[in-house]
Amino acid sequence: MSKREEALKYHSSGRKGKIEVITTKPCATSRDLSLAYSPGVAEPCLEIAKNQNDAYEYTAKGNLVAVVSNGTAVLGLGDIGALAGKPVMEGKGVLFKSFADIDVFDIEVDTKDPDELIRTVKLLEPTFGGINLEDIKGPECFYIEEKLKEMMNIPVFHDDQHGTAIIAAAGMLNALEIIGKNIEDVKMVVNGAGAAGIACANLAINLGIRKENVIMCDSKGVIYKGRAEGMNPYKERLAVETDIRTLEEAMVGADIFFGVSVKGALTPEMLKSMAKDPIVFAMANPDPEITPPEAKAVRDDVIIGTGRSDYPNQVNNVLCFPFLFRGALDTHASAINEEMKMAAVKALANLAKLDVPDSVRRAYGGEDIKFGREYLIPKPFDPRVLLHVAPAVARAAMDSGVARRPIKDMDRYIEGLEARQGRAKQVMRNLINKAKANPKRLVFPEGDDERILRACQILVDEGIAKPILLGEEEEIRARINDLKLDLNGVTIIDPGTYDDRGRFIDTLFEMRQRKGITRAEAKRLIKKNRNYFGAMMVHLGEADAVLSGIDHHYPETIRPALEIIGKKEGLSKVHGAYMMVTKKDVVFFADTTVTIEPTPEELAETAILTAEVARQFDIDPKVAMLSFSNFGSAEHPLTLKVKKATALVKEWAPELTVDGEIQANVALDPELVEVQYPFSHLKGDANVFIFPDLQSGNISYKLLHKLGGAEQIGPILMGMKKPVHVLQRGDAVADIVNMAAVAVVDAQG
Repeated sequence: MSKREEALKYHSSGRKGKIEVITTKPCATSRDLSLAYSPGVAEPCLEIAKNQNDAYEYTAKGNLVAVVSNGTAVLGLGDIGALAGKPVMEGKGVLFKSFADIDVFDIEVDTKDPDELIRTVKLLEPTFGGINLEDIKGPECFYIEEKLKEMMNIPVFHDDQHGTAIIAAAGMLNALEIIGKNIEDVKMVVNGAGAAGIACANLAINLGIRKENVIMCDSKGVIYKGRAEGMNPYKERLAVETDIRTLEEAMVGADIFFGVSVKGALTPEMLKSMAKDPIVFAMANPDPEITPPEAKAVRDDVIIGTGRSDYPNQVNNVLCFPFLFRGALDTHASAINEEMKMAAVKALANLAKLDVPDSVRRAYGGEDIKFGREYLIPKPFDPRVLLHVAPAVARAAMDSGVARRPIKDMDRYIEGLEARQGRAKQVMRNLINKAKANPKRLVFPEGDDERILRACQILVDEGIAKPILLGEEEEIRARINDLKLDLNGVTIIDPGTYDDRGRFIDTLFEMRQRKGITRAEAKRLIKKNRNYFGAMMVHLGEADAVLSGIDHHYPETIRPALEIIGKKEGLSKVHGAYMMVTKKDVVFFADTTVTIEPTPEELAETAILTAEVARQFDIDPKVAMLSFSNFGSAEHPLTLKVKKATALVKEWAPELTVDGEIQANVALDPELVEVQYPFSHLKGDANVFIFPDLQSGNISYKLLHKLGGAEQIGPILMGMKKPVHVLQRGDAVADIVNMAAVAVVDAQG
């Protein structure tokens, strides 16, 4: 499948598009309906009629942003029209929701008349708490934003202008601090006089760079006083008295270069002519004006950032707009003003100077992230950005007088922001990023399966793993061609013709000759059974992990792994767990796949191993040993088994927070625990649930998945000497990718 077809399938499969509207109140009974609509809805209507600010109390207005576009400057696609731009606007909504829990309606307006667009957006004011203008071409975008800010009493923000400027400005401030240059003395060149370029220049001037020291260039050269060609009022405001006419001339002696133009615009010769310790933010996407390797080849003192995630100092707008709007909405701000934008700049700059927590380092492969030339701007997936930028913006809104609902307790507000993030999002981001930081060789015995091949395309594109596909090469190549995938560099091995299979056969025969396997059978298993072959690759170090099961029953998948790789020393057996990702949290269920009727000792093993898995995903485990009784309330052989297992866990792993036997609802109810079981080590905050038998565990995770909508990651096989993980027969491509990430992270450990 080509990237084009993959993108189209992503947007069209299942529910069309990327967003949906869900209800936040129950509507299951006639009473619910009477409250949601007629006659109960009249009461909030009357309250709002008396006081319009009550709309923030009784409706979704206070958490609702309109992403508005006329499609005249969409990404790198240009003027493709309002309707064609809709997938981008939906995508913007996904980012608002994912990073700051802000709801979005995307509004595509079919007009190129700026005044008609202004009138349309103005009429929408009662619906929304804020307006995000998007992908509107210049210079109309400046006029539209200015007029709407004058006319409307809610925040209006053109992200294409100010988002890039805010993030780049934060990086610039930190770079100047590192090299010891005074902002009032530096000379700056901005190449690209569109929305982002003009915003970057204006913000730099507001931060303290003297206007006469800022030279702006467009495709026709320097913007100077008296130039007639290609000018508009917004360029005119930045025109300077100068005899310089070209970018090449402007770069001589410059301290700072901001590029929002085109690939290759900044040549190595231009960079050489800059002042000592030049600061370069080459932000053209996808290819910057100059790449970091190109820049460092000619200047070892250069400090450089780009819009790319594969280079340091990424200028990514997602670091700004969700958090800026979060602070504005939470104060019911009437505008996003210069003070709020400045607050966002300084919050981002200051956050980069703080010690980076281990959870963020692990999310980026354990790299040593430390304030300096290679780390001027926080990482896009750093969850602390919300907790720093939104409060700073909220404070600025209050201090500048545009906040209609001041925040009285900032500490409590920050706690509320943290709760909005949800552990689930952080864990899933960390999981993928950890895998990408050090991808491992992952062997797929079912290498000819369509879902496996499609998943491998994602693994390769994202750099999550290095797939090894087992099967007949000709058949696999044909399937790859049929699916229009690009997997030319992926290793394909046919066990039937593999040159080194004799070593595999000898090893298997030596391992199992006293356990009923003859040499002839060892030969057959290695040649014909790809699960045996895959397990042997891991055993002999030719792969780092194996992932199988999409076309096999569970026992068929794990038996070869148990016979060849085996369990870790000191364990009674291997165990199985599922990571269940709900909308608000991440929990672990075990044993869900292996041990049918565990002994107390096996239950204790399961608990300790599952806690280790939770830690691997940066979750502090709190283990509930589940039963149908609470702390001896019902004496029965089944409850006594769980009670004994709990005692063993406390003996074998005294550092672990664990309690039992306990009912599931009690393990999740802080108020009930506080009132009835204050002695419990759990305070209603369990996140690892150990079931008394496989039957209850298996039923529970499947019900939570199907009825509760939880995403299931697993089964995670625990206790093997080397990483072995299992797919389910009904797994979709996304499930395979998730399990591949689990397997890679396991192999890293």
